[in-house]
Amino acid sequence: MRRTAEEIAKMRRAGRVVAEMHEATRAAAKPGVTTAQLDAVAREVLERRGARSNFLNYRGFPAVICTSPNDMIVHGIPGPYVLAEGDLLSIDCGAIIEGYHGDAAFTMAIGQAGAEATRLVKVTEESLWAGIDQLRPGQRLHEVGRAVQQVAEAAGYSVVREYVGHAIGTAMHEEPQVPNYWPGTGGPVLKAGMVFAVEPMVNAGSPATRLLEDGWSVVTADGSLSAHFEHTIAVTEDGPEVLTLP
Repeated sequence: MRRTAEEIAKMRRAGRVVAEMHEATRAAAKPGVTTAQLDAVAREVLERRGARSNFLNYRGFPAVICTSPNDMIVHGIPGPYVLAEGDLLSIDCGAIIEGYHGDAAFTMAIGQAGAEATRLVKVTEESLWAGIDQLRPGQRLHEVGRAVQQVAEAAGYSVVREYVGHAIGTAMHEEPQVPNYWPGTGGPVLKAGMVFAVEPMVNAGSPATRLLEDGWSVVTADGSLSAHFEHTIAVTEDGPEVLTLP
């Protein structure tokens, strides 16, 4: 669906709240802090900015952010987990302003991480920006996944298949989906006004995943590290506009 300039302006406002949630949780994420405390930090941002959470109560999800440490890929539930020096932590945040959604994620090291973890984070973020660069009028949507996959696999990593990006607007998850890999077809032709959440999930080992008993948390099947980056992006005549930057 193509969004009007007014609709995109509202999504831009939601995106700035998400960016502020990122800044606040990143600053608070230190050894000894629990993931529940990070959720409280994010809630304060939402309240102060007059925004609603699009994560809280989504299909029963109990928090306003997802916190996924180390081998957890996505959808980790904030709770008593205590961050430790050297952990990797993925934080996924969302916000709603006047009915329009923003959604973005990042992965960071807690304190000092090892060389391999640092490289995984760097490559995953690079794959995100390679995908974002494809969001131009006239391009095919699945070129996003081709670009993500090329960057990740060139570094010796694998791309998760079961969890993908998506269109976004008046709902957090809209059609079409945005694979982080080349699915074999070009997909829809992109037009100005379309808005997507691109979110590569890259594993240091196998791309296989496993769902934990809580029904939310997804981990790597082989226990390898994983990283996750995401932005909400509008397709414009001048190229991609990232709506979830400060």
